[in-house]
Amino acid sequence: MKVLLRTALAAAMLTGGLASGASAAEELVIAEPVHSLGYLPMYVAIDKGYFAEEGIDASVLTVDGGGAHTNAVLTKQAFAFIGGPEHDAFAKAKGAELRAVVNVVNRGNVYLVSRKDVPGPADGQSMADYLKGKTIATGAFGGTPNSITRYILTVNHLDPKTDVVLQELATAGIMAALKTKQADIGVLSEPMLTQGIDEGLWNEPFYNVPKELGPYTYSTLNVRQESIENQPELVEGFVRAISRGLAFTHDNPEEATKVAAKEFPTMDKKAMKATLDRAFADNLWSADGNIEPEAWDTGKAVVMDAGILKQDVPYGDIIDMSFWKKMRSAD
Repeated sequence: MKVLLRTALAAAMLTGGLASGASAAEELVIAEPVHSLGYLPMYVAIDKGYFAEEGIDASVLTVDGGGAHTNAVLTKQAFAFIGGPEHDAFAKAKGAELRAVVNVVNRGNVYLVSRKDVPGPADGQSMADYLKGKTIATGAFGGTPNSITRYILTVNHLDPKTDVVLQELATAGIMAALKTKQADIGVLSEPMLTQGIDEGLWNEPFYNVPKELGPYTYSTLNVRQESIENQPELVEGFVRAISRGLAFTHDNPEEATKVAAKEFPTMDKKAMKATLDRAFADNLWSADGNIEPEAWDTGKAVVMDAGILKQDVPYGDIIDMSFWKKMRSAD
Protein backbone atom coordinates (compact mmCIF):
# COMPACT_ATOMS: atom_id res chain seq x y z
CA MET A 1 0.00 0.00 0.00
CA LYS A 2 1.43 3.26 -1.12
CA VAL A 3 0.96 5.81 1.64
CA LEU A 4 1.34 9.56 1.42
CA LEU A 5 1.16 11.35 4.73
CA ARG A 6 -0.22 14.84 4.72
CA THR A 7 -0.36 16.59 8.09
CA ALA A 8 -2.40 19.71 8.69
CA LEU A 9 -2.13 21.30 12.15
CA ALA A 10 -4.79 23.85 13.01
CA ALA A 11 -3.49 27.40 13.33
CA ALA A 12 -5.23 27.79 16.63
CA MET A 13 -3.04 25.10 18.14
CA LEU A 14 0.06 27.09 17.34
CA THR A 15 -1.11 29.97 19.46
CA GLY A 16 -3.41 28.19 21.87
CA GLY A 17 -3.27 25.44 24.46
CA LEU A 18 -0.07 23.69 23.48
CA ALA A 19 1.93 26.91 23.21
CA SER A 20 0.80 27.96 26.66
CA GLY A 21 1.80 24.68 28.23
CA ALA A 22 -1.69 23.20 28.42
CA SER A 23 -2.17 19.43 28.33
CA ALA A 24 -1.30 17.78 25.03
CA ALA A 25 -4.06 17.38 22.46
CA GLU A 26 -5.34 13.97 21.41
CA GLU A 27 -3.62 12.99 18.17
CA LEU A 28 -6.09 11.81 15.57
CA VAL A 29 -5.55 10.64 11.98
CA ILE A 30 -8.19 10.72 9.23
CA ALA A 31 -7.56 8.42 6.26
CA GLU A 32 -8.69 9.57 2.81
CA PRO A 33 -8.55 7.58 -0.47
CA VAL A 34 -7.41 10.63 -2.44
CA HIS A 35 -6.63 14.24 -1.64
CA SER A 36 -9.69 15.88 -3.14
CA LEU A 37 -11.47 19.23 -3.26
CA GLY A 38 -14.58 17.20 -2.55
CA TYR A 39 -13.37 16.89 1.05
CA LEU A 40 -12.92 20.64 1.47
CA PRO A 41 -15.12 21.01 4.62
CA MET A 42 -12.86 18.53 6.42
CA TYR A 43 -9.76 20.55 5.51
CA VAL A 44 -11.58 23.72 6.60
CA ALA A 45 -12.31 22.17 10.00
CA ILE A 46 -8.59 21.54 10.47
CA ASP A 47 -7.43 24.88 9.07
CA LYS A 48 -9.86 26.96 11.12
CA GLY A 49 -8.86 25.30 14.37
CA TYR A 50 -12.16 23.57 15.08
CA PHE A 51 -10.42 20.31 15.95
CA ALA A 52 -7.90 22.16 18.09
CA GLU A 53 -10.74 23.74 20.05
CA GLU A 54 -11.94 20.23 20.83
CA GLY A 55 -8.49 19.26 22.13
CA ILE A 56 -7.71 17.27 18.98
CA ASP A 57 -4.51 17.35 16.93
CA ALA A 58 -5.94 16.26 13.57
CA SER A 59 -3.97 15.11 10.54
CA VAL A 60 -4.92 13.60 7.20
CA LEU A 61 -3.42 10.41 5.77
CA THR A 62 -3.85 9.91 2.00
CA VAL A 63 -3.78 6.21 1.08
CA ASP A 64 -3.89 4.78 -2.43
CA GLY A 65 -5.67 1.65 -3.44
CA GLY A 66 -9.10 0.07 -3.03
CA GLY A 67 -10.22 -0.14 0.58
CA ALA A 68 -6.91 1.07 2.01
CA HIS A 69 -8.61 3.95 3.81
CA THR A 70 -11.00 1.51 5.51
CA ASN A 71 -8.15 -0.84 6.40
CA ALA A 72 -6.24 2.04 7.96
CA VAL A 73 -9.07 2.41 10.48
CA LEU A 74 -9.54 -1.32 10.99
CA THR A 75 -5.82 -1.72 11.73
CA LYS A 76 -5.84 1.39 13.95
CA GLN A 77 -3.45 3.37 11.78
CA ALA A 78 -6.22 5.96 11.63
CA PHE A 79 -9.08 7.02 13.88
CA ALA A 80 -11.51 7.67 11.00
CA PHE A 81 -11.76 7.41 7.24
CA ILE A 82 -13.71 9.48 4.75
CA GLY A 83 -15.68 7.44 2.23
CA GLY A 84 -19.07 5.92 1.57
CA PRO A 85 -20.69 4.00 4.46
CA GLU A 86 -20.99 1.02 2.13
CA HIS A 87 -17.42 0.34 3.25
CA ASP A 88 -18.81 -0.08 6.76
CA ALA A 89 -21.30 -2.57 5.33
CA PHE A 90 -18.50 -4.48 3.57
CA ALA A 91 -16.55 -4.60 6.84
CA LYS A 92 -19.61 -5.77 8.76
CA ALA A 93 -20.01 -8.71 6.39
CA LYS A 94 -16.51 -9.76 7.50
CA GLY A 95 -17.25 -9.33 11.19
CA ALA A 96 -15.91 -5.80 11.80
CA GLU A 97 -17.97 -2.98 13.27
CA LEU A 98 -17.60 0.49 11.79
CA ARG A 99 -20.02 3.40 11.98
CA ALA A 100 -20.58 6.56 9.97
CA VAL A 101 -20.94 9.39 12.50
CA VAL A 102 -21.11 12.58 10.42
CA ASN A 103 -21.79 13.45 6.79
CA VAL A 104 -19.58 15.42 4.38
CA VAL A 105 -20.36 14.79 0.70
CA ASN A 106 -24.13 14.34 0.41
CA ARG A 107 -24.41 14.02 -3.38
CA GLY A 108 -23.01 11.63 -5.97
CA ASN A 109 -20.04 13.63 -7.21
CA VAL A 110 -19.98 12.57 -10.88
CA TYR A 111 -21.46 13.75 -14.17
CA LEU A 112 -22.19 12.11 -17.52
CA VAL A 113 -20.91 13.91 -20.62
CA SER A 114 -21.02 13.09 -24.33
CA ARG A 115 -18.04 13.41 -26.63
CA LYS A 116 -18.01 16.76 -28.44
CA ASP A 117 -19.19 15.26 -31.74
CA VAL A 118 -21.84 13.08 -30.09
CA PRO A 119 -25.14 14.93 -29.61
CA GLY A 120 -26.78 14.84 -26.20
CA PRO A 121 -30.28 13.45 -25.66
CA ALA A 122 -32.89 14.90 -28.01
CA ASP A 123 -35.90 16.70 -26.55
CA GLY A 124 -38.27 14.12 -25.16
CA GLN A 125 -35.84 11.24 -25.67
CA SER A 126 -35.71 8.80 -22.78
CA MET A 127 -32.41 8.14 -21.09
CA ALA A 128 -32.77 4.47 -21.94
CA ASP A 129 -33.07 5.19 -25.65
CA TYR A 130 -30.19 7.63 -25.55
CA LEU A 131 -27.75 5.39 -23.70
CA LYS A 132 -28.55 2.12 -25.47
CA GLY A 133 -25.81 0.99 -27.82
CA LYS A 134 -23.29 3.58 -26.70
CA THR A 135 -19.81 3.02 -25.34
CA ILE A 136 -19.44 4.47 -21.85
CA ALA A 137 -16.08 5.15 -20.22
CA THR A 138 -16.38 5.03 -16.43
CA GLY A 139 -14.20 4.29 -13.40
CA ALA A 140 -12.87 0.92 -12.34
CA PHE A 141 -15.29 -1.70 -11.06
CA GLY A 142 -15.85 -1.38 -7.32
CA GLY A 143 -15.40 2.38 -7.31
CA THR A 144 -18.38 4.66 -6.75
CA PRO A 145 -18.43 6.25 -10.25
CA ASN A 146 -18.64 2.76 -11.74
CA SER A 147 -21.40 1.78 -9.32
CA ILE A 148 -23.37 4.93 -10.13
CA THR A 149 -23.00 4.22 -13.86
CA ARG A 150 -24.37 0.71 -13.40
CA TYR A 151 -27.19 2.04 -11.21
CA ILE A 152 -28.24 4.57 -13.87
CA LEU A 153 -28.30 1.79 -16.45
CA THR A 154 -30.30 -0.50 -14.18
CA VAL A 155 -32.98 2.05 -13.30
CA ASN A 156 -33.35 2.71 -17.02
CA HIS A 157 -33.80 -1.02 -17.64
CA LEU A 158 -30.53 -1.41 -19.51
CA ASP A 159 -28.19 -4.38 -19.11
CA PRO A 160 -24.55 -3.23 -18.60
CA LYS A 161 -23.36 -6.38 -20.37
CA THR A 162 -25.54 -6.33 -23.47
CA ASP A 163 -27.19 -2.94 -23.99
CA VAL A 164 -24.04 -0.79 -23.75
CA VAL A 165 -20.29 -1.21 -23.89
CA LEU A 166 -18.69 -0.36 -20.56
CA GLN A 167 -15.04 0.65 -20.50
CA GLU A 168 -13.86 0.47 -16.89
CA LEU A 169 -10.79 2.69 -16.67
CA ALA A 170 -8.59 4.80 -14.47
CA THR A 171 -9.48 8.48 -14.47
CA ALA A 172 -6.86 9.44 -17.05
CA GLY A 173 -8.06 6.58 -19.25
CA ILE A 174 -11.57 8.04 -19.41
CA MET A 175 -10.25 11.27 -20.88
CA ALA A 176 -8.08 9.35 -23.35
CA ALA A 177 -11.01 7.16 -24.44
CA LEU A 178 -13.11 10.22 -25.28
CA LYS A 179 -10.23 12.07 -26.88
CA THR A 180 -9.44 9.16 -29.21
CA LYS A 181 -13.14 8.50 -29.91
CA GLN A 182 -13.06 5.06 -28.35
CA ALA A 183 -15.97 6.06 -26.09
CA ASP A 184 -19.12 8.09 -26.70
CA ILE A 185 -19.86 8.99 -23.08
CA GLY A 186 -17.66 9.67 -20.08
CA VAL A 187 -18.42 9.59 -16.36
CA LEU A 188 -16.37 12.37 -14.83
CA SER A 189 -15.95 14.74 -11.92
CA GLU A 190 -14.20 18.07 -11.47
CA PRO A 191 -11.66 19.42 -12.26
CA MET A 192 -11.34 17.08 -15.26
CA LEU A 193 -14.94 17.87 -16.24
CA THR A 194 -14.30 21.56 -16.89
CA GLN A 195 -10.84 20.87 -18.31
CA GLY A 196 -12.31 18.71 -21.05
CA ILE A 197 -15.08 21.21 -21.80
CA ASP A 198 -12.49 23.96 -22.20
CA GLU A 199 -10.39 21.75 -24.48
CA GLY A 200 -13.40 20.94 -26.64
CA LEU A 201 -13.32 17.22 -25.84
CA TRP A 202 -16.87 16.90 -24.53
CA ASN A 203 -20.04 18.86 -23.91
CA GLU A 204 -21.57 20.15 -20.69
CA PRO A 205 -23.05 17.28 -18.66
CA PHE A 206 -26.30 15.84 -19.98
CA TYR A 207 -26.84 13.97 -16.71
CA ASN A 208 -26.15 15.73 -13.42
CA VAL A 209 -25.88 12.98 -10.79
CA PRO A 210 -25.98 15.34 -7.76
CA LYS A 211 -29.33 16.73 -8.93
CA GLU A 212 -30.78 13.58 -10.44
CA LEU A 213 -30.11 11.24 -7.51
CA GLY A 214 -30.51 13.79 -4.71
CA PRO A 215 -29.29 13.07 -1.16
CA TYR A 216 -26.67 10.35 -1.34
CA THR A 217 -24.18 9.08 1.26
CA TYR A 218 -21.18 9.62 -1.00
CA SER A 219 -18.55 10.44 1.65
CA THR A 220 -19.18 10.19 5.39
CA LEU A 221 -16.68 10.05 8.23
CA ASN A 222 -16.48 6.61 9.74
CA VAL A 223 -14.97 5.27 12.98
CA ARG A 224 -14.64 1.96 14.79
CA GLN A 225 -17.54 0.98 17.03
CA GLU A 226 -15.03 0.50 19.84
CA SER A 227 -14.08 4.18 19.54
CA ILE A 228 -17.72 5.09 20.07
CA GLU A 229 -17.87 2.86 23.13
CA ASN A 230 -14.47 3.69 24.65
CA GLN A 231 -13.86 7.28 23.52
CA PRO A 232 -17.28 8.90 23.27
CA GLU A 233 -16.02 12.37 24.17
CA LEU A 234 -13.41 12.20 21.42
CA VAL A 235 -16.03 11.10 18.86
CA GLU A 236 -18.33 13.88 20.02
CA GLY A 237 -15.62 16.50 19.55
CA PHE A 238 -14.76 15.02 16.17
CA VAL A 239 -18.36 15.28 14.98
CA ARG A 240 -18.64 18.84 16.28
CA ALA A 241 -15.47 19.95 14.48
CA ILE A 242 -16.57 18.50 11.14
CA SER A 243 -20.03 20.01 11.49
CA ARG A 244 -18.47 23.42 12.09
CA GLY A 245 -16.28 22.94 9.03
CA LEU A 246 -19.38 22.24 6.94
CA ALA A 247 -21.19 25.31 8.27
CA PHE A 248 -18.18 27.56 7.63
CA THR A 249 -17.79 26.26 4.08
CA HIS A 250 -21.45 26.95 3.28
CA ASP A 251 -21.50 30.36 4.96
CA ASN A 252 -18.09 31.60 3.78
CA PRO A 253 -17.35 30.27 0.29
CA GLU A 254 -14.64 32.86 -0.37
CA GLU A 255 -12.78 31.99 2.83
CA ALA A 256 -13.24 28.27 2.14
CA THR A 257 -11.70 28.86 -1.29
CA LYS A 258 -8.61 30.28 0.41
CA VAL A 259 -8.29 27.05 2.38
CA ALA A 260 -8.61 25.13 -0.88
CA ALA A 261 -5.80 27.19 -2.39
CA LYS A 262 -3.55 26.26 0.54
CA GLU A 263 -4.42 22.56 0.24
CA PHE A 264 -3.92 22.51 -3.53
CA PRO A 265 -1.26 25.18 -4.21
CA THR A 266 -0.37 23.88 -7.68
CA MET A 267 -3.93 23.53 -8.95
CA ASP A 268 -4.92 25.81 -11.81
CA LYS A 269 -6.98 28.66 -10.34
CA LYS A 270 -9.55 28.53 -13.13
CA ALA A 271 -10.03 24.80 -12.60
CA MET A 272 -10.36 25.32 -8.85
CA LYS A 273 -12.99 28.01 -9.32
CA ALA A 274 -14.96 25.84 -11.74
CA THR A 275 -14.82 22.90 -9.35
CA LEU A 276 -15.98 24.90 -6.34
CA ASP A 277 -18.64 26.80 -8.29
CA ARG A 278 -20.16 23.52 -9.44
CA ALA A 279 -19.91 22.03 -5.94
CA PHE A 280 -21.81 24.92 -4.38
CA ALA A 281 -24.36 25.05 -7.20
CA ASP A 282 -25.11 21.33 -6.89
CA ASN A 283 -25.25 21.29 -3.07
CA LEU A 284 -22.43 18.79 -2.97
CA TRP A 285 -21.77 19.11 0.76
CA SER A 286 -24.06 18.36 3.64
CA ALA A 287 -25.27 21.55 5.27
CA ASP A 288 -24.90 20.33 8.84
CA GLY A 289 -23.44 16.80 8.95
CA ASN A 290 -26.68 14.89 9.26
CA ILE A 291 -26.93 11.53 7.49
CA GLU A 292 -30.53 11.14 6.37
CA PRO A 293 -31.99 7.62 6.04
CA GLU A 294 -33.03 8.32 2.44
CA ALA A 295 -29.42 9.26 1.61
CA TRP A 296 -28.31 5.79 2.68
CA ASP A 297 -31.27 4.24 0.82
CA THR A 298 -29.87 5.74 -2.40
CA GLY A 299 -26.26 4.87 -1.60
CA LYS A 300 -27.26 1.31 -0.71
CA ALA A 301 -29.34 0.89 -3.87
CA VAL A 302 -26.37 1.98 -5.98
CA VAL A 303 -23.94 -0.60 -4.59
CA MET A 304 -26.54 -3.37 -4.41
CA ASP A 305 -27.64 -2.85 -8.03
CA ALA A 306 -23.98 -2.88 -9.03
CA GLY A 307 -23.62 -6.25 -7.31
CA ILE A 308 -20.96 -4.96 -4.91
CA LEU A 309 -23.07 -5.17 -1.75
CA LYS A 310 -24.71 -8.59 -1.61
CA GLN A 311 -27.14 -8.14 1.26
CA ASP A 312 -29.38 -5.43 2.64
CA VAL A 313 -27.75 -3.53 5.50
CA PRO A 314 -30.12 -1.37 7.58
CA TYR A 315 -29.29 2.27 8.32
CA GLY A 316 -28.86 1.66 12.06
CA ASP A 317 -26.34 -1.14 11.54
CA ILE A 318 -23.68 1.16 10.06
CA ILE A 319 -24.75 4.73 10.87
CA ASP A 320 -24.75 6.33 14.33
CA MET A 321 -26.21 9.82 14.53
CA SER A 322 -26.35 9.94 18.33
CA PHE A 323 -23.39 12.32 18.62
CA TRP A 324 -24.77 14.61 15.94
CA LYS A 325 -28.19 14.64 17.61
CA LYS A 326 -26.61 15.43 20.99
CA MET A 327 -24.70 18.30 19.41
CA ARG A 328 -27.85 19.68 17.77
CA SER A 329 -29.90 19.44 20.95
CA ALA A 330 -27.24 21.48 22.75
CA ASP A 331 -27.28 24.27 20.14
